[in-house]
Amino acid sequence: MTEEVATLGGGCFWCLEAVFKELRGVSWVMSGYAAGQVPNPTYKAVCGGATGHAEVVQVKFDSSLLDYADLLRVFYAIHDPTTLNRQGNDVGTQYRSIILTHSPEQDATARAVTKEIADAGIWPGKIVTEIEPLTIFYQAEEEHHDYFALNPWSGYCQVVVAPKVAKFRKQFTDRLKRAAAE
Repeated sequence: MTEEVATLGGGCFWCLEAVFKELRGVSWVMSGYAAGQVPNPTYKAVCGGATGHAEVVQVKFDSSLLDYADLLRVFYAIHDPTTLNRQGNDVGTQYRSIILTHSPEQDATARAVTKEIADAGIWPGKIVTEIEPLTIFYQAEEEHHDYFALNPWSGYCQVVVAPKVAKFRKQFTDRLKRAAAE
């Protein structure tokens, strides 16, 4: 196994975590905060918008089963990278689209995949996803871990998270962990 780590933000971290946990090749997903100025931010502070952090997920994956470029293609399919500082009704810099790279190779791949997605015209607007090196990742509080799995019937999960997970399952059926087990 060749383990690699990706850090991605594309709206609420509950949505990204729920999707990436089902992606074959992914061994671990953790919600957290990155790309801000305040040390050890809290959910409340990040949601207030004054810390500069984005809600992100860290994803550990086996790059022999899932390469970084394909992980990014899934990322671009499950959120709208053309809306600045928002995803749907979630508005603020904490919901911005961002790829935080862990190496020069990831940076080059992120820029190439972003160009590929832009050139393909998948999204009608200009892609506004930020790409920058990760400086520090802060793990979110315990109540945010496995949020969708533990709270599937909450209003937010029903209206926002569940449709994103359903879209992912439909579009990437061949990449689901459960499809590999069958």
